[in-house]
Amino acid sequence: MMTKITWATNSTNPNNPHHLATIQEWWASLDGKEVTLAQRLIGENVNVSNINWEPQRFDEKFVVEKPQIRGITVFWYKQDSDVERNLTPEKLEFDADTQKLYIYPQSQKQVVVRIGLATVQFQTIDLQDPLIVGTSIGEKRIILLRDKQQQIDVKLTLSPQNISKLIEICQGDISSQSINLEK
Repeated sequence: MMTKITWATNSTNPNNPHHLATIQEWWASLDGKEVTLAQRLIGENVNVSNINWEPQRFDEKFVVEKPQIRGITVFWYKQDSDVERNLTPEKLEFDADTQKLYIYPQSQKQVVVRIGLATVQFQTIDLQDPLIVGTSIGEKRIILLRDKQQQIDVKLTLSPQNISKLIEICQGDISSQSINLEK
């Protein structure tokens, strides 16, 4: 898993140019792909993960064409449009895990723009024979799967219905309930 990387104007971080190059490469790779664009108002020192990113009326979904970063400005076209759109950022945050770019425009300090792939992407974690422990809180069951070699904990909080489903899967023929994990 990759952490978020940040590029900012006037940053003294020695990796700032490398971060911009990484973001630039990812942005260019979106050519011809469907993306979502959302703008949200923010306050001072806000964390983008605390913002409500549920779809809203003015959010856009479109196929992006010719995405590029020239200088520090982010440029793109919407498919079938002659109008080049752009934003000059004060700061860029890129989350490779979710394939989202957060743009903090120089011209609008109270706004963050999020652009990312429109399709939902899941990350698969493969645990081979993990340590399993569990507990109960009310009707819910909490199961902890621990893989010491990979240093990964997976915590599952399951309703009674999901516990029944898990028992059914573990005891029965799971071929009818298989999912495609190859995507």
